[in-house]
Amino acid sequence: MTRSERQQALEAAAGERILVLDGAWGSLIQGYRLTEADFRGEHFRDWPVDLRGNNDLLNLTRPDIVRDIHDRYLAAGADITSTNTFSSTRIAQGDYRLEEHAEELNREGARIGREACDAATALDGRPRWVAGSIGPTNRTASMSPDVNDPGARNITFDELRAAYREAVTGLIDGGADILLIETITDTLNAKAAIFAADEVMEQRGETIPLIISGTIVDRSGRTLSGQTLDAFWVSVRHARPLAIGLNCSLGPEAMREYVADLSRAADAAVAVYPNAGLPNEFGGYDETPEEMAGTIGTWAREGLVNIVGSCCGSTPEHTRAIAEAVRGLSPRTLPAHRAVLTLAGLEPVEIGG
Repeated sequence: MTRSERQQALEAAAGERILVLDGAWGSLIQGYRLTEADFRGEHFRDWPVDLRGNNDLLNLTRPDIVRDIHDRYLAAGADITSTNTFSSTRIAQGDYRLEEHAEELNREGARIGREACDAATALDGRPRWVAGSIGPTNRTASMSPDVNDPGARNITFDELRAAYREAVTGLIDGGADILLIETITDTLNAKAAIFAADEVMEQRGETIPLIISGTIVDRSGRTLSGQTLDAFWVSVRHARPLAIGLNCSLGPEAMREYVADLSRAADAAVAVYPNAGLPNEFGGYDETPEEMAGTIGTWAREGLVNIVGSCCGSTPEHTRAIAEAVRGLSPRTLPAHRAVLTLAGLEPVEIGG
């Protein structure tokens, strides 16, 4: 199938059923017990800094492991698999002096995902889609890194925009069907990613659907930069995403009220993939596949969601349970668009409504 044909199939599938996104990557990678040598490979054998822990680098040095994780999630029932590129911007890769490899990391990450999806589709004829993961970077555009200087910034919008352009270019070249701007803590970072995606798509004369997924930091229901979910949606709605959503953050039980808020506000599909509960005292996650699937299945029966999955601490077993829990259930019906001027800072305001 061509990318255009896959996108048509995606639109059709999203209108018919709840789609399933894959789960966590970091915890699965830890399970392979990789050494520094695995991360370095032959090409980076003499690299001047330690590379262990740079999971995205495995796209180049251990693509077999990246492919295996894609295959495991697709076999478990995922319709959409995310690329191993969450930290593949030159900003985040600067920690490893790998800035110049950012575009390559994205391209190879998408290529591996594309091959896995095509192989799964060849087995049963059911389309699968590659979501190019674009993380928030390790810097924020609207918050100061210095508590003594609120006006200080360690990144500019244009620097973020340029970094995201590289990432988007690599993901599209590698075969991504969707651009997944995820784990958003600072909406200004997300707007830079959206701007960059628009630039690349306009330059190439093609359209790639976006999924935009924010993260709330606590039970206040606000992002790290202070926005409510309603304000977050207003701030990014101009991008006309395929879906707006929430990921990471809280466990499923604690996230329910915020899922409902977003479902009420957004005239786009809603995508939700929470952590497997909150971290325990050892940094692990205890929520079982059955527990997660039970909660997410309830959301589906209540008509709150269109795309579901899982985040930190989850496994292909969580994906399998979630896929079974939503099988045969109708996706959320999108509310009608309200033609009201709405602006947003930390909170939204309607004018003339």
